[in-house]
Amino acid sequence: MFYKGLFGVLLLVLFISQTVSAAGPVGVNLGSSGSFVILAKSGISTTGTTSIVGDMGVSPIDSTAITGFGLSMNSSNQFSTSPLVNGKAYATNYAPPTPTTMTTAISDMEIAYTDAAGRTNPTATELGAGNIGGMTLAPGLYKWSTGVTIPTSLALSGAAGDVWIFQIAQNLDVGNGVTVVLNSGAQAKNVFWQVAGQATLGTTSDVKGIILSQTAVVMKTGAKLNGRALAQTAVTLDASTVIAPTNLRVQSFRRLRMLNQQAQQTVVHERRRIMNQQEQQDLLNVRRLRLLNQQEELRALHECRIRLANQQNDVRTLEECRRLLNQEGRSIIQQPAERREEISIRN
Repeated sequence: MFYKGLFGVLLLVLFISQTVSAAGPVGVNLGSSGSFVILAKSGISTTGTTSIVGDMGVSPIDSTAITGFGLSMNSSNQFSTSPLVNGKAYATNYAPPTPTTMTTAISDMEIAYTDAAGRTNPTATELGAGNIGGMTLAPGLYKWSTGVTIPTSLALSGAAGDVWIFQIAQNLDVGNGVTVVLNSGAQAKNVFWQVAGQATLGTTSDVKGIILSQTAVVMKTGAKLNGRALAQTAVTLDASTVIAPTNLRVQSFRRLRMLNQQAQQTVVHERRRIMNQQEQQDLLNVRRLRLLNQQEELRALHECRIRLANQQNDVRTLEECRRLLNQEGRSIIQQPAERREEISIRN
């Protein structure tokens, strides 16, 4: 019970620390578009060995605009699968309710883009004249009236609930081999890149966050995105990797839940061990009492034999001795033959 209560408190503390103390602006609500790791209006294409972890979809264009994935239609005709996708692919020409689902998702994507673009009171404007390579940025709202380049690695440092929104009026260009690093518990799901132009992720770059592009998202050879690519035109991939952002809070809760279960199992095991020890001790005590009783009976019988042999005159004592000797005789009769012989010889 103690361990269960302790871990309940830890869960509550973790939840409060990651919600109440969040720094930066309020996160952008993606609505149903947040169910997709890639979402586009005019197509999704890939060359090379791309890896997608999560669902992807297109609308209003139909499934013919999803190329390079080798799609296989599911028997329900509501989605398709691909050896390159650890998830499902959806298109507006699939069976109901998919068309409605896709229309809603695209609408939610556009609403999310408008929300991100319309945020006011920025933490900084025109930071680095559009070049933020090598910087370490705290949570906040960052605004540029130009494009943004990241020629060298960028660090975002903040807690798990902190939020970053980047408002970029033109293109976003991430250099080849550049990494966006998340420090101190920052999460990709809380980083929003609102890009009015095209977002280009250079060869083998590693970017974190939700890309809300008013035009296209282009991922060059070997580029990796831990987040979502939500484009109002097309998403182009080349042996790229796109992984839905992990939720560290959920992972933390799962880890604490596992520790809680382990603690409860330990308590149960310890309780059983103590009970077994107590049972063993009780059994030992019973055996000791039986042994003491047997020793007392033998001592009394021995004294009776002495009194009878001496023919003491205490009538009550003699009668008691005879009664005890008679009982011993009955107990001898009830013993196995070899035990009766042993007792008789002894007497």
